[in-house]
Amino acid sequence: MDDLVIKAMLKWPNVPDCYGWLGLDARGRWFMRDDAAQQAGDFSSGSLLAKGSELKHEKLIQFIERNYAENTSGEWYFQNGPQRVYVELQATPWIYRLDSQYAITAHTGAAVNYECALLDESGRLFLKTELGVGLVHSQDVYLAAQAMEEKHWQLHETTMKDMLKKFNIVQSPERRHRAML
Repeated sequence: MDDLVIKAMLKWPNVPDCYGWLGLDARGRWFMRDDAAQQAGDFSSGSLLAKGSELKHEKLIQFIERNYAENTSGEWYFQNGPQRVYVELQATPWIYRLDSQYAITAHTGAAVNYECALLDESGRLFLKTELGVGLVHSQDVYLAAQAMEEKHWQLHETTMKDMLKKFNIVQSPERRHRAML
């Protein structure tokens, strides 16, 4: 986490959390969700209106990714100075890319190591790494299939519901927060 963020957290310890305004899609892109996007539905619904506006500013994206973390409840957030901005996940907190040698990189740019491959009931492919579970980017599924065919990786079947529970992933902190009110 950035030193500036840590100092802000100490200076202003009681800033309220923010829910529903930031989303991470299944391709590792960040979206700002204004009131209209939030009223259009859940981020994971697939609705383009509910997604909001894709963030394009590289420095902002890098700042978000350096200060991206998980709480003990399985909710992912961006620590924006003293405020936690909880992230709506279209799939998982990590989106993984592969290169031709099957090296894995998270959407944040972090190089990670393969632990296992998971296939859900919809045919989506996920990898477990030291960072956690992440969806394989749709453009890299062919490379992942090659890795399995060449016996580099072994595939395990699961359901999305079981995977989220097993790895303690909350896709919608906002929905969870509203349910607790």
